[in-house]
Amino acid sequence: MVGAGVFAAFGPAARAAGGWLLLGLALAAVVAYCNAVASAQLAAVYPVSGGTYVYGRERLGPWWGFTAGWGFVMGKTASCAAMALTFASYAVPAEVPGAGWLQRLVAVAAVLALAALNYRGVTRTAQLTRILVAITLAALAVLVVGLWASGHASLDSIAGDQSAGGPATAYGVLQAAGLLFFAFAGYARIATMGEEVRHPRTTIPRAIPLALGIAVVVYAAVGVTALAAAGPAVLAGSQAPLADAARAVGLDGLGPVVRLGAAVASLGALLALIAGIGRTSLAMARERDLPRWLAAVHPVHRVPHHAELALAVVVSVLVLATDLRGVIGFSSFGVLMYYAVANASAFTQPALDRRWPRPLNVLGALGCLVLVGALPWQSVVAGVVMFAIGLAGRAVVLRLRRPEAA
Repeated sequence: MVGAGVFAAFGPAARAAGGWLLLGLALAAVVAYCNAVASAQLAAVYPVSGGTYVYGRERLGPWWGFTAGWGFVMGKTASCAAMALTFASYAVPAEVPGAGWLQRLVAVAAVLALAALNYRGVTRTAQLTRILVAITLAALAVLVVGLWASGHASLDSIAGDQSAGGPATAYGVLQAAGLLFFAFAGYARIATMGEEVRHPRTTIPRAIPLALGIAVVVYAAVGVTALAAAGPAVLAGSQAPLADAARAVGLDGLGPVVRLGAAVASLGALLALIAGIGRTSLAMARERDLPRWLAAVHPVHRVPHHAELALAVVVSVLVLATDLRGVIGFSSFGVLMYYAVANASAFTQPALDRRWPRPLNVLGALGCLVLVGALPWQSVVAGVVMFAIGLAGRAVVLRLRRPEAA
């Protein structure tokens, strides 16, 4: 969860909600909590690769499972390209000659390197993730401490102008929550890798809420500090809100720290995305919702190596051909639909399998749908088209298979 989103999402969220940014963050955290406990409760009963794709199939039926899996794979594949490009934009400054194509080549190199690491097994993935997260948290800590120590950060900046940078309306707050949800997405990655977790029935239900709780604390600290240092108007007009927050209080020297943190966070997010998408693709291929070739598991490293290789190729093509740095809304659409199915699936679980009350599932599902509707219209249109293509494609494949089944 603690990835590039924390370095980028506050800008578009401030444009949507202005000084009410923190309320949007709180709403995103509430919806994320409902989604997290639903995922944890389901993962304890179904500790297999695939996450909500599996839960939807088991609890609601194959079409629901496919809807969740399709939203996850398509949205997160686009997010992989976005994270790779984000890393490259921080690693290769724009003022470098030929930066455009050089950034794309660096992005492809990052995708291939991390795919190769994932190929070697989940233990190595986890080891590198620990290192990347530690560096990211250290960079954020330096930024937060530095901004408050400057003496120019003030809580008055948060409450000073509640309309700066965006409409101070309910819709603006909801849109900010939907955009900030992008920064929270990631806790279900634990569930999608259930087959590779020790003692999953106890480990996963503990790990998911704990991970989310840590991320909420980190994001709240960063959000309050950025607003106190720069105010909502500066954040709303920024492509690099945390760097501009440091500049607003005269701490240009913190720029390299933010750049390092953002680059490392992008790598961490990309690493986790590759691992999660590979496992969901594996589960879908096992049920023939994706080509069966993707269901192969490496005999030595025990990873879905065909799925990860295919993902690396697709993401590399996207990086070279498309600019996906504005993909936050599109990714949020797919992931919110994914978690809406997770909440609906958890709602159907019997009392013996329940760890949290059903009203949280209702709140989570409704929250996901409300935030989807509040996203920018371009993201909603792109998301609807994406799902229409996937669902229509599955219907055609099932019709073609019908004689085979007979």
